[in-house]
Amino acid sequence: MPRRTPRNALDRLRTPRGFHGFLKTASVCVLMTGLLSPLSRATAAEPAAPQVAAVADHCGSQCSDILPPGQNGNATLAQILLHQAFGTRPAHAADQLGPYANLATGYPAVTDATLNSFFNDASFGVPADQVASTVRPAGRTDVTIVRDKKTGVPHITGTTRYGTEFGAGYAAAQDRLWLMDVFRHVGRGQLTSFAGGAPSNQGLEQDFWRNAPYTEADLQAQIDSAAAKNGERGQQALADVKAYVDGINAYIDASDSGRYFPGEYVLTGHKDSITNAGTIERFKPTDLVALASVIGALFGSGGGGEVNNALSLLAAQSKYGVEEGTRVWESFRMRNDPEAVLTVHDGAFPYGTKPAAPQGTALPDPGSVVREPLVYDRTGAAATSSATAASTGTAARAVSSARRGMSNALVVSGEHTASGHPIAVFGPQTGYFAPQLLMLQEIQGPGISARGASFAGLSFYVELGRGQDYAWSATTSGQDIIDTYAVELCQDDYHYLYRGTCTPMEKVEQRNAWKPTVADGTAAGSYTMRVWRTKYGPVEYRATVGGKKVAYTSLRSSFLHEADSIIGFQMLNDPDYVKGPADFQRATQHINYTFNWFYADSEHTAYYNSGDNPVRAAGVDAEFPVWARSAYEWRNWTPETNTASYTPPSAHPSSTDQDYYISWNNAQAKEYAVAPWGNGSVHRGNLLDDRVKRLVAQGGVTRAALVKAMAEAGLADLRAEDVVPKLLRVINSAPVTDPAAADAVQKLSAWVASGSKRTETSAGSKRYAHADAIRVLDAWWPLLVKAEFEPGLGSDLFGAFTRNLPVDESPSAAHGPTGAHAGSSFQYGWWSYVDKDIRTVLGEQVRGPLARTYCGDGTVSGCRDVLVSTLKQAAGRTAAQVYPGDEHCSAGDQWCADAIVHRALGGINQAKIGWQNRPTYQQVVEFTSHR
Repeated sequence: MPRRTPRNALDRLRTPRGFHGFLKTASVCVLMTGLLSPLSRATAAEPAAPQVAAVADHCGSQCSDILPPGQNGNATLAQILLHQAFGTRPAHAADQLGPYANLATGYPAVTDATLNSFFNDASFGVPADQVASTVRPAGRTDVTIVRDKKTGVPHITGTTRYGTEFGAGYAAAQDRLWLMDVFRHVGRGQLTSFAGGAPSNQGLEQDFWRNAPYTEADLQAQIDSAAAKNGERGQQALADVKAYVDGINAYIDASDSGRYFPGEYVLTGHKDSITNAGTIERFKPTDLVALASVIGALFGSGGGGEVNNALSLLAAQSKYGVEEGTRVWESFRMRNDPEAVLTVHDGAFPYGTKPAAPQGTALPDPGSVVREPLVYDRTGAAATSSATAASTGTAARAVSSARRGMSNALVVSGEHTASGHPIAVFGPQTGYFAPQLLMLQEIQGPGISARGASFAGLSFYVELGRGQDYAWSATTSGQDIIDTYAVELCQDDYHYLYRGTCTPMEKVEQRNAWKPTVADGTAAGSYTMRVWRTKYGPVEYRATVGGKKVAYTSLRSSFLHEADSIIGFQMLNDPDYVKGPADFQRATQHINYTFNWFYADSEHTAYYNSGDNPVRAAGVDAEFPVWARSAYEWRNWTPETNTASYTPPSAHPSSTDQDYYISWNNAQAKEYAVAPWGNGSVHRGNLLDDRVKRLVAQGGVTRAALVKAMAEAGLADLRAEDVVPKLLRVINSAPVTDPAAADAVQKLSAWVASGSKRTETSAGSKRYAHADAIRVLDAWWPLLVKAEFEPGLGSDLFGAFTRNLPVDESPSAAHGPTGAHAGSSFQYGWWSYVDKDIRTVLGEQVRGPLARTYCGDGTVSGCRDVLVSTLKQAAGRTAAQVYPGDEHCSAGDQWCADAIVHRALGGINQAKIGWQNRPTYQQVVEFTSHR
C-alpha cells in the first residue's frame, strides 16, 4: 500500500512552490544586479544605546537550549535564488540543525562539560566579544537588539516598556516576517488568496477556519474582553500588543523602503522585484488573535470526537447488544486506565469520569450521520480531485479526538541530583519547519526578564523558557474542553431550538480566489468556505436522533477566548511576580488552553495542568453528544460571551516538589480522564518514566544523565521495548520450525536485547543497526493488530475503533495526526490493546483488562498461530514494500523513511536529519542560586 504523506495540517503546507522551474528561466546574472539586492540596512548615525542595569542570572552557566534549524527565518529574493541555484543559505538559517541532529549518535558520551556541543548556552546577555550586531530599531533610544555571533538570537533590552515591546516586534519581523504573514492568513482562512491555491494550502486554511470561523468583530471583541477583565495587567497587555505591532510595522516599512523584505513576497506576486511596486500589509492587533487561534487549535484544545465515539458505541452495541457492547466500548476507550503512567503520582482529580446514570445523551439514529460541508461554489483548480480530496481529509481530522499533542518533560527534584539542585530537560514538540514556528529571544525591560521560545508573531512575551532564577515549559495535556451538542432543527435546516425559541443560525463565509504565481503554479480557482454558527458552536454534522432532525455542533471553552492566556504569559515573564512555585502555578492558572506546565528553580519543582475545564451538568457524559437544552448546558453558561463555570484550580492536577515528573502527553493523574483513546498500559510516557525512575533510584542525577535518558527514549521503538517481548513469549511457547519465522524471531530478539532503538550503525551511515528487525516489525504491527482483533470484533466494529484510534504511529507510518517525517511518533496506536490482550492470553494479572480476549480466541496456541502466520507474512515483505518511497525518499530507504524533514514554509529548504522522537525546542536547566 503506498505510503501516504503527510496527515498533519501544518505538514501539508507548501508555500512557496515551483522555484526550480522559475530558475530555468531566470538569468543568474540578474542575481548580481541591484534590482534584486537589498539596500544597506545600516544607518549613518545611530543614537547612543540605552543604559540598563545588569540583570541577575542565577543559572551559573548551567542553562542551555536548542531550536533547529536556525534563528534566521527571513531571506531576500537574491538569497532565495542563490539557495535554489547553489544550495547556499543565509547566515543563521541552519546553524542549530547540526548540533540538534548530532545528539542522536553523540548522546552516549555526553557529559555536563560537553552538553553545549549539542545545545546553546542560554545564559542572559551576550559577552562583548560575541556581539555580532547592535540595532536600535527605527532609531529609538529606549531599546537595542543585540545579536550574538554563534546563533544570531536577538537579545532585546529596553529602558521603557513600550520600547522593549517595540523591539520584540521588530526582532520578530526581522526573523519571521513571511511566516507570521502566512499564519495570520491561515488563522483568517485566507491562505490561498495570499500564498496560492495548492491543494495543501486549501486543506490547511479549511482545517483551521472551520474550528475558528471568526469575523473581524469577533477578533477585536476578544482583545477588548481580555483587556477589560484583567485590570491593570489587562491594560498593560493591550499596550504591549500595540507596541509589539508597531515594531513589526516599523520593520515592514524599513525593509520595504530598503528592499530587504522576504523574497517570498515577490515570488507570490505581492511585490515587484524591479519597481518595488506592491504592498506588504501592515499588521494589526487582531492579526495576533488570528495567529493565536491557530496555535491554540494545534496544541491547546483537548477533546472533541463525540460523534465518532457515538458511532463506534453504536457499532459495539450492534455487535454485542447494549450492555455487553457498552462494556466492550468502555474497555477500548480507556478513559482512566489503572495501568496508565501518570505525571502526578499522588492524589486524585476527578474530571470527565463516566456518570453513574448518564443524562441527555443524544446518539444518532443508525446511518443518519452526514458531515456538514464546508466548501461551496468551487471553480477552476478548486474543483479538481486533489482539491476535493484535501477537503475530505481535513474534515475527517477536524472531528477526531486524536489531535496533535506532543512535547515532553523530565524534571528531577534536588533530593535526587548530584548538586542538590533540581534539573529539568523539557520542551515542546511543535514539528519541524523551515523556518521554525517558534523563535528564540531574550527580552529584558521594565517588568520583563526572560529568555526562551515564542511562536512567531506572538513573541511579545517568552512563552517557554527561563527567567532570572526559574524556568518553565509545557506539554499538551488534551483534557476534554470540547463538547458536542445536538441542536433540534425547526422551520428548516438553518433554524434551531435555543431554549425553546426557533432561532436562525448565523452564516459566516470566507470567499477565496487565487491565480498562478512563480511560487505556486496552481491554476486559477476559487471557492467559498461557509460555516453555520449556533449558540452551541459551529455545525459539524447533520443527523436524526429518535427521528428528529438535528445538527451536531462543537463548543470549546476557548472559543471566543483565544487572547485570554496573554495574562498568564505576562506573569511568567515578570520577575516581580514569579518568585517561587506557588507564583508559577498561579500564573499558569490564567492560561485557558490545555497544557501541562512544569517549573524548576534552584530549590523547587512544580507542576500544574491548565485549561478552562467547563463544569458540566450532573449526569452529562462528555464522551457523547448531548441535547442542546438548558438542563445539559455547561453550568452558568452565557452563550453571548461563551463563558461558564470552570473547575477551580484545586481540581486541576498539580504538585510541588514531587521526586520526579515526566510527561509525554500521557495521563495526568488518577481519575482525570484523558481525551485521546488508548491511553493505557503502554504509552510513550513509559519510555521516559522507566528511565527517570531508574536514575532517581540510583541518585546523583546530573544534567548529562537526564539528557541521556531523554535521548535514549527518543530513539526507542515503543512497540519493541514494551510489547514485542510479550509477543515473543507467546511465539516461543513452542518451537518455531518455520525458517522464515525463526529468522525473524532471532532478529527481533537480538534487537530487543540491544535496547530496541532505531539508531544508525555509526554517525552518518544512514543505515540502521538491526535494520531487518526494524523492517519486520514495521511490516508486522498492522498485520498482527488486524489478525488479532478483527475476527473477534468484526469488520464493522474494528473499522469504527480504528477511526477512533489509528493502529500505528511509527516514524515511517505516515498516518495519524502527525504524518510522515515529523519526528513525533508512538503517541497514537493500539499498543495498550495488544499488551493487555496478550498478557490475558498468557494468564497474567491485568488491571483494567479488555472486556474480551481476542488473540486466537484467548488460547495460547491459537494466539501463537495468529502471531507466527502474520510474522511470516511480514518477514517476506521487502524493504521497498514496507517503505515504498515518497517525494523525499526512494523506495526501500529505511533511514530516509524515518528521517525528519523540515517542511518548507518559505524559499529556504533544509537537509534531512535522522529520526529523533524529541522536543523541537528544548531546554536543559539547573539553577545554582535563587533571589
